Amino acid sequence: MMVQLLKAKVHRARVTSTSQHYEGSLTLDVEYMEKAGFLPHEKILVGNIYNGNRFETYVIPGERGSRTVQLNGATAHLGDTGDALTIMTFAFYTPEEAAEHHPKVLVLDENNQIVRQEG
Repeated sequence: MMVQLLKAKVHRARVTSTSQHYEGSLTLDVEYMEKAGFLPHEKILVGNIYNGNRFETYVIPGERGSRTVQLNGATAHLGDTGDALTIMTFAFYTPEEAAEHHPKVLVLDENNQIVRQEG
């Protein structure tokens, strides 16, 4: 049996821009992706803290150090610049792995600076 647990999350990431004409996805500063362990094109679940929207998409790397959090395509209709998001990814673990698992967590401030990192 496998169980699905939170693998990693970036909490309180502020939307820096939106692009309705892009094909889709969420662009995220590659530094955040690396620190949280997100892979390019990995499926993510996003919760908008401001309006309650939740949606699935995939993550693509943005410029390192840019602090970019950009909603693309259809997701651009689910948030506005300045909204705070929780960006999550999940993985399957054996019960033995689950007993020892601790997700990676990045917490950002209102300027998308990392203020806490766990895991």
